[in-house]
Amino acid sequence: MKNLKTIASLFLMSLLIVNCKSDEKVVDFKKITKNYFDDKNTLNPLDATQNGQNEYNDQLQFEMTDSYRKKQEEFFNKYETELATVDFDKLSDEEKNSFDIIKWEVSVGKELLQQNTNLMPLHQFWGTHLTLGQFAGGQSAQPFKTEKDYKNFIKRMDLYSVWIDSAMVYMKKGIDKGMVLPKSLTVKLIPQFESMVTPNIEDNLFYTTIKTMPASFSDAQKEELKNAYTTTINDKLIPQFKKLTAFLKSDYLPASRTTSGIGSLPSGENLYKTYVKQWTTTEMTPEQIHELGLKEVARIKTEMEKVKTQVGFKGTLIEFFEHVRNKPELMPFKKPEEVIANFERVYTIIKPNVDKLFSLQPKSKFEIRRTEAFREKTASAEYNQGAADGSRPGVFYVPIPDVNTYNYYGDEDLFLHEAIPGHHFQISLQQENAALPDFRKYNWFGAYGEGWALYTESLGKELGLYTDPYQYFGMLGNEMHRSIRLVVDTGLHSKGWTREEAIKYSLENEAESEASIIAEIERYMAIPGQALSYKIGQMKILELRKKAQTELKGKFDIKKFHQIVLESGVMPLALLEKKVDNWIKTSK
Repeated sequence: MKNLKTIASLFLMSLLIVNCKSDEKVVDFKKITKNYFDDKNTLNPLDATQNGQNEYNDQLQFEMTDSYRKKQEEFFNKYETELATVDFDKLSDEEKNSFDIIKWEVSVGKELLQQNTNLMPLHQFWGTHLTLGQFAGGQSAQPFKTEKDYKNFIKRMDLYSVWIDSAMVYMKKGIDKGMVLPKSLTVKLIPQFESMVTPNIEDNLFYTTIKTMPASFSDAQKEELKNAYTTTINDKLIPQFKKLTAFLKSDYLPASRTTSGIGSLPSGENLYKTYVKQWTTTEMTPEQIHELGLKEVARIKTEMEKVKTQVGFKGTLIEFFEHVRNKPELMPFKKPEEVIANFERVYTIIKPNVDKLFSLQPKSKFEIRRTEAFREKTASAEYNQGAADGSRPGVFYVPIPDVNTYNYYGDEDLFLHEAIPGHHFQISLQQENAALPDFRKYNWFGAYGEGWALYTESLGKELGLYTDPYQYFGMLGNEMHRSIRLVVDTGLHSKGWTREEAIKYSLENEAESEASIIAEIERYMAIPGQALSYKIGQMKILELRKKAQTELKGKFDIKKFHQIVLESGVMPLALLEKKVDNWIKTSK
């Protein structure tokens, strides 16, 4: 009996030891996710500021340099090694999602490091120079409330002046290796730096916050900051802006390529496949995506023909596009404030109906603003996330470069996508979810995030919108726009299409203005693959909703479906599908 008792005791002790070890692994994994977030912020301090991690507000990454890429490589290797020590089966469902997300990000990050993407550190659509311009305006994520806040941004401006030198060094290397922007993008890039050179310091974008210093600052503090900003802008930034503008005009523009897509670059075909994987989070090939785009364009055209008939238009669909573009009744605004007021009207209409579709809704505040003047000419409408602590609202930015030609036929749809229940709901709920590790609260996958936003456009009628056929046509137009992206993005980067061929295809299939289409095509040229994420993600969410409705029949609850999709935040589409499948299975 004694031996049996001893054996039993030893067995119980061994179980305790095993359990302790698995608990340690779970604890270790939580530590891994925390360190992963901290290390990501250190590598990407501008993103950290955007996410409200204010301890990084005086830092700047030099993302094009070899030393920075070495740090990225070390980061990826570190977490690849650490994941290998984790007992996956012992993790909770949400921790398994975190594990798979880190694993996916590390894998794609390592693939991208195999390419010389750092030799093209600048383009006209987004990047460090545009983010810093937004921060400098004082209405974005960089805080300007304390003296320390102001001094943090001085350090960033100092670093930015050096960053410009690094950008030129690597752009020269890009010229030598044939890794350069298309000429049409370089032409758009030059004015972005040229406009930063101002004769009067008071007119400089980087001086903006000096004119709005808090009243609580003493006269001595104000004078010190005023002098410091004046010196930094005049002695460091403006000379660098002049130097970079001259370089772009004299060296870079003549060396810029005449081709439009990255398929023409050294290893461009492989680079594009990696971008496709990164942005769609799938294994789809460019060819598969191109064919899918052609089918969707044909389907939506049929729906557009129905609207054309409904409003009594007798011409062709292309003529109807022209009619919609130029219809005076769709361009009624005389002041930019009227455009913003119309979006407020849309918000008022949907408010009572949102509760019918969403039990899970964010607490974060929300605002609609006009896009800042310095970037308005080249900007698209967009959503900028708020701070998780509520100190900064989520903002829907609307560019209104010319109010007299502002056509609002797609604005109901645009509001659903960029604001509510699109990006504002998805991003705010993700940030507010205390059950998620921090790296996931502030994470982004375009296929999920943009896919969700495009999916919400289909909810317009359920939310009380699209009663006007032109507004419904606006929804079809925006879905067509995202379907065209599948065709032209893959056309440009995988099939050798020219900028002009892509513009022509868009003009033949959607009602956007030529100026808007040109800006869009040049956007796809600057950020290959990103434009694919919207439609690929939307189609997956629509597929999962249909699957849930078919299998659950009377048990299907739209509020619950939306909760399941939204509650865990962004993730690769395969993980989302797995999550919805599990919900369907348990709901049965």
